Amino acid sequence: NLFKQVVERKRTPAEIREEFERLQREREERRLQQRTNPKGTISVGIDATDLFDRYDEEYEDVQGSSFPQIEINKMHISQSIEAPLTATDTAILSGNLSTQNGNGGGSINLALRRVTSAKGWGELEFGAGDLQGPLFGLKIFRNLTPRCFITTNCALQFSSRGIRPGLTTVLARNLDKNTMGYLQWRWGIQSAMNTSIVRDTKTSHFTVALQLGIPHSFMMVSYQHKFQDEDQTRVKGSLKAGFFGTIVEYGAERKISRHSILGATVSVGVPQGVSLKIKLNRASQTYFFPVHLTDQLLPSAVFYATVGPLVIYFAMHRLIIKPYLRAQKERELEKQRESTASDILQKKQEAEAAVRLMQESVRRIIEAEEARMGLIVVNAWYGKFVNDNSRKNEKVKVIDVTVPLQCLVKDSKLILTEASKVGLPGFYDPCVGEEKSLKVLYQFRGVLHQVMSADNEALRIPKQSHRIDADG
Repeated sequence: NLFKQVVERKRTPAEIREEFERLQREREERRLQQRTNPKGTISVGIDATDLFDRYDEEYEDVQGSSFPQIEINKMHISQSIEAPLTATDTAILSGNLSTQNGNGGGSINLALRRVTSAKGWGELEFGAGDLQGPLFGLKIFRNLTPRCFITTNCALQFSSRGIRPGLTTVLARNLDKNTMGYLQWRWGIQSAMNTSIVRDTKTSHFTVALQLGIPHSFMMVSYQHKFQDEDQTRVKGSLKAGFFGTIVEYGAERKISRHSILGATVSVGVPQGVSLKIKLNRASQTYFFPVHLTDQLLPSAVFYATVGPLVIYFAMHRLIIKPYLRAQKERELEKQRESTASDILQKKQEAEAAVRLMQESVRRIIEAEEARMGLIVVNAWYGKFVNDNSRKNEKVKVIDVTVPLQCLVKDSKLILTEASKVGLPGFYDPCVGEEKSLKVLYQFRGVLHQVMSADNEALRIPKQSHRIDADG
């Protein structure tokens, strides 16, 4: 039987080589990322209080007062990279610059970290800046038990006022699989005692914290709900109350591309007023834009801070982000089609040759099925189907696979597993990189049936649910 010579098509050496090269490039990129571990933060503070806190009409003689004045009143930039020295030693170089109302400064730090054992590591830090003098620090991390660890950070800051010592100790314990408890003691610079419990699960993130200290004492409760979708959407809210006042925050964040997460938070407090905080995480870089809207609790400011970002996001997503991602995908598909054009032609010829080999076997199978009023494949198509009117400009890319499917019929049954149908004898990919489906019109017991299944979906026919009603 000639059909016994037809087997499932395997990948060619060229395809295997291309896949290996792609994986090698990704591995090198990950290795570089792990060795340098770059981290950066850019924060731009915006004063937009003139939008809501306007002067009275008696002050309108001030030049330029007819238009709201939106100003950048502070900026902060920080960057750090790592350089492995040995298997246990790592150097960390970091720097930061800060300005506020035209005044500011910066500093640069060098830290040397050594992993002393499987239970801990130590770090020496040296720093200097244009506003503060030299800084010397020592940080120690140690696992006390499998569920408990401690971190201690000692620092000496030299300034014109003399030496300012500081000590921070954090004791943490794993309370259960999803819950951590922290106890922090800070002495010297802003002395305080802080205790917090953090619970993180697949669907939520909950934090409660209590701090007693100088100058700030507060209690905070925060909750985040994580939606199980491909965009990794999170909705969060928190309440923070202390001697400084009360702050209520609520917001959301959403994944807008493979490496980017966009978030917005509204902060309403007394006496802080209303602020809008926008944050963009791009890989290991963070861009933060706190916008101060008003010093008072104005309902209009809260409304615009809540609705404005939503309207802007949905407009940007529909007009900019979605078209960009679609165009990027089309470019990748076109590039993939161009690189595989010759392979597609070869696979098509192989499939046609396989179909020719099947003809005699198919004829015998059809005769046997007709004799028992069994399963006969009338028509079968494989590829990309377009039924939506909004996508009528797209081309239908399907191939006829009636003969290959009929050849797989055995004892009036056709069973396909949860795998792509591209590898089946007589099949090939008519639309590389796009979603494909299999549509089958078949006859069983003299009655027409029809079914459409996704490429990776298992298929078993005949089924009563596939029957086409004679009335329809």
